[in-house]
Amino acid sequence: MKVLIVLTSHSALGNTGLKTGFWIEEFAAPYYTLKDAGAAITIASPKGGQPPIDPKSAEPANQTEATKRFDKDENLQHLLANTKILSEISADDFDAVFYPGGHGPLWDLTNDANSIKLIENFWSAKKPVVAVCHAPAVLLKVKDQSGNSLVKGKNVTGFTNTEEAAVQLSEVVPFLLEDELKGRGGNYSKKEDWASYVVKDGMLITGQNPASSEEAAKQLLELLKK
Repeated sequence: MKVLIVLTSHSALGNTGLKTGFWIEEFAAPYYTLKDAGAAITIASPKGGQPPIDPKSAEPANQTEATKRFDKDENLQHLLANTKILSEISADDFDAVFYPGGHGPLWDLTNDANSIKLIENFWSAKKPVVAVCHAPAVLLKVKDQSGNSLVKGKNVTGFTNTEEAAVQLSEVVPFLLEDELKGRGGNYSKKEDWASYVVKDGMLITGQNPASSEEAAKQLLELLKK
């Protein structure tokens, strides 16, 4: 099993002067779930090198067993500091792709031509595509083989409008993910705020929030074992 994990390179939280990036739990939980199951993992980002970490995801209230393991894992820290450049990545070399969230992807990966093409290549090759929390935004401009929006008619989830309101960023983000997924014809569903919720539709797996990231990786493993 060869899995590509794609992280954001965007660090500015709109015009607030605050920092964002990827959310540690959404990277660490899937990484260890996949790694412990024997997957070979490559990490990439638009700019390569060290992707920005959302500082809030490092706060004590947001720590999990996976994030604590991440903090002590020097090998993974080294890998993370040296992510591959996304433009140099080919879907042919992997069995699946996983996009962790954090607010960063809303600004860069949503519009990144290399990411869009990469997902289209995974999709046309019938390989699993996984995105959790804010990362389903990476699907918004992806087309299927018929030229339709990839999410059109698909069962999907992602960070909810009420969760965005709860973190007081509804007026900061470039768009509300729930609205955009619905607007492109996605069959959007959700559970209560912060509950683990994963939706699988064929080779597409989406998770609602950070708590959903480990389950999303487990469902990916089930697909890869078939």
